[in-house]
Amino acid sequence: MFVKRYGDGPQRFLGLHGWNGTHRTFEPLTVFLPAEVSFFAPDLPGCGRSAPPVQWRLEAVASEIADLITELADSAITLVGNCSGGLLGLYAALRLEEASGHCPINRAVIIDPLAYWPWYFRIFLSPSIGKYAYTSSFENPLGRRLVNLFLAGKRKPETDLAAGFSSVSSRVTLAYLRILNEIEGPERFSSLRFPIDIVYGERTFNSVRNSAGIFRRIWPQAQVTELPKAGHLPLVEAPEAVARVIMGRQPCKKT
Repeated sequence: MFVKRYGDGPQRFLGLHGWNGTHRTFEPLTVFLPAEVSFFAPDLPGCGRSAPPVQWRLEAVASEIADLITELADSAITLVGNCSGGLLGLYAALRLEEASGHCPINRAVIIDPLAYWPWYFRIFLSPSIGKYAYTSSFENPLGRRLVNLFLAGKRKPETDLAAGFSSVSSRVTLAYLRILNEIEGPERFSSLRFPIDIVYGERTFNSVRNSAGIFRRIWPQAQVTELPKAGHLPLVEAPEAVARVIMGRQPCKKT
C-alpha cells in the first residue's frame, strides 16, 4: 500500500480512510497534530495510489492492513479509522489477535462509524438496481448536488458530502461495500479490549448515533464524544476537535 507519513515524532498513529476516500482524507487533521506524532495514512488496497488487493474480499484486505499495522507499529500504534476504515482496522486487529494472540494497537479512535447497514447501503448492494442507484447518486454532478441538497441537515453549508465520489471508481466503492457486508455484525468485535474512542458530529446521521450506542454496549471501555456543530464529516468540519480527541485533550461533550 502507498503510505503518506506526516511528522516524525515517537507516538505512532495509523489513519484508515473510508470507502470513498484516500490518504488525503486525513490532511485537514494533520496540521493540528503536535510534534511528538508520526501519522501514517495509507491508500487502502485499490484506492488512490495503492494496487488492488489479491481478491476483493474481507480477508484479503484485512490481511494487508494487518501486515501494515505490524510493519509500522514499532512497539505500539493507535488506530484512527474514518467511517468504514475504522471497521476494517478493527477487523485487522482481530485477525492479528486470533493469529498470534498479540495486536500492537494500543488504542483506537473511530470516527462516525456504523454498527449496522442502513437501508441506503442495502439498495447499493442490490443485484437488480444497486449499480444504477449508485451511479445516479454519485457518478454525475447533478446526482451529487441532489445528495448534498437532501443531506443539508447533516453538514455545514460549505461542506460537500459527495466530493469524495467524484474521483473514485464505482467499481472500487461498491467492492468495498461488499467487503464490509462480509463482517458478521458488531458482536464480532466484542473481544477487543484496548481503549476505544467513538467520535461523531452533532448533526450526523441517526444511524451513526444509534451505532455509537450499540458499540458502547459491546465495548464497556469505550468513550463516546459528540462534536458540536459538526456533521457526518468531522475531519472536514472539526479537524482540530478530532485532533484533541486523538491526543486525549478534548473538552467536548461526552455522551
